[in-house]
Amino acid sequence: MKKIVISIFSILWGIVLFAQNNENRWSESQAKSWYEKTGWLSGCNFIPSTAINQLEMWQSESFDTATIDRELGWAHSIGFNSMRVFLHHALWQQDAKSFKQRIDQYLSISTKNQIKTIFVFFDDCWNESYHLGTQPAPKLGVHNSGWVRDPGGLLYQEPLLVDTLRNYVVDILNTFKDDARIALWDLYNEAGNSNYKLKSLPLLKKVFDWSRTVTLSQPVSSGVWNPELKEINTFILQNSDIVTYHDYQAKEKHLITIDTLKKYNRPMVCTEYMARRNNSTFKELLPILKENHIGAINWGLVAGKTNTIFAWDTPIKDGKEPKLWFHDIFRANGTPYKKDEIEVIKKYTLED
Repeated sequence: MKKIVISIFSILWGIVLFAQNNENRWSESQAKSWYEKTGWLSGCNFIPSTAINQLEMWQSESFDTATIDRELGWAHSIGFNSMRVFLHHALWQQDAKSFKQRIDQYLSISTKNQIKTIFVFFDDCWNESYHLGTQPAPKLGVHNSGWVRDPGGLLYQEPLLVDTLRNYVVDILNTFKDDARIALWDLYNEAGNSNYKLKSLPLLKKVFDWSRTVTLSQPVSSGVWNPELKEINTFILQNSDIVTYHDYQAKEKHLITIDTLKKYNRPMVCTEYMARRNNSTFKELLPILKENHIGAINWGLVAGKTNTIFAWDTPIKDGKEPKLWFHDIFRANGTPYKKDEIEVIKKYTLED
């Protein structure tokens, strides 16, 4: 989801390789036992093609269960077993009970399609402002033109919002703490993005603290994504139960990332990859992720209102479909963008 692509190899500079003792963090043996039981995770970051952002996905008036069911069925058909899905605090703040009911409904649909879920709480990417109700139409040819941050700059304008955020996180975790339909909790997506940098560290620390007040059956994590954010990376790698990361680079540099993060001796899940323009492709990366037993969660399933077939930094003003899609696998009618790509995916997801 980021606009920069740099190697995580330098992530070790300036950080402690072996995590400090954290009595609330899962032990290495707990984390490995969880992964042995869960198995190899393969899937994508999911939002239905009819939603432009997290709010449109989850609001009652636009919660499109038919599309969710249909598109998760396509995911299951190619062997995917997990989806990474973004929540938003504004939905809980509006009506916590109804929001949790829709989460439960989503989980029922995903389970019907034999798919587990990775839920994401906070996010520092894309648009800073947001509102409930009708969401903006997509901008022609612009990648993720309607995606919104959570909580974004509102936290710095309204410091008391932190109390709402704490109650939101703890309530959701308590409600679903023993739910086997959930694979893991991703507490904060790309902390420090949008030039927030260390401004995001206090909330990152808080959300980990809040998660530790709940006895969870699922692990918690946050993905490392930018080697320049050394203090954030240090905290994440010392406090996550499992290692998660984002890497949109080609095979050679991705292998360096893997070798670097393996040293933390915990299960690994790549929660964002696959940008065809960068040669971050299924053909190049699924074999090495499967071989190393690293979960493989690419960005994008079905082309739709998020416009993620267009590249981060290369808008197409007339909205014409690019010859080379940036993300996504299927068209909205269920036909694949590339049939040979589907065969590559199935080779690794459907084999024993």
